[in-house]
Amino acid sequence: MYDFNHHRPGSIDAAASALSGADDGKILAGGMTLIPTLKQRLASPSDLVDLGAIGELKGICEEGGAVVVGAMTTHAAVAKDATVKAKIPALAHLAEGIGDAQVRNCGTIGGSIANNDPAADYPAALVGLGATVRTNKREIAADDFFTGMFETALDDGEIITAVAFPVPEKAGYAKFANPASRYAIVGVMVATGPAGTRVAVTGAGPCVFRLSDAESALGSGISADAVANVSVAADGLNSDLHASSEYRANLVNVMLRRAAAAAG
Repeated sequence: MYDFNHHRPGSIDAAASALSGADDGKILAGGMTLIPTLKQRLASPSDLVDLGAIGELKGICEEGGAVVVGAMTTHAAVAKDATVKAKIPALAHLAEGIGDAQVRNCGTIGGSIANNDPAADYPAALVGLGATVRTNKREIAADDFFTGMFETALDDGEIITAVAFPVPEKAGYAKFANPASRYAIVGVMVATGPAGTRVAVTGAGPCVFRLSDAESALGSGISADAVANVSVAADGLNSDLHASSEYRANLVNVMLRRAAAAAG
């Protein structure tokens, strides 16, 4: 690693101040991506602003028909939370399948969505459930938050504080996981509720995307049979050593049917 200044503020305002005063400041949440990047010397920030001591960024609560998850809440906490299990069991199931036990107990929802890895699980949850990302400056609809591979709508110095998930009537998540990393080669979230009928796909493309044909097919009812004939073109999908674009296109339909079955 390169030398850097380490800050551990006790409030959101103090964290924002530390960021604004740094030449090249980076936020440290769970560190699941940033720390390996630093160790490989692929990044050399002047300052790291560690959010671990900010208690108001942690925890889960119900608020106005939504489940609100603090940005520094770990994947393990989401998976085990009684409110999440009762109100959005598909979200608990998704969180339980992220990485391994070490990753789930260190990684945070805020860090995951800010990084926006194309194979991460949470982007499918946010877009599929019609969530809203809250920051220290504004609120951003999930549809507008994820803008491209490893890119989001966050401005410089903007800090995610929480994610609000509208409680759906039905929801289901299914993914085909890389057996080593547990990243989603393809993951699909199906949901219907206050945000309408929504289908979000992660892992298949450079960024999470909605599947409009599947949403239309599910309009009259959530079932695996309703989406059995929905097809996805391989053009523009990811192709790498784990799976070709054609393989991923086929997996989208398979995971779609499983997610719809889980929701229905």
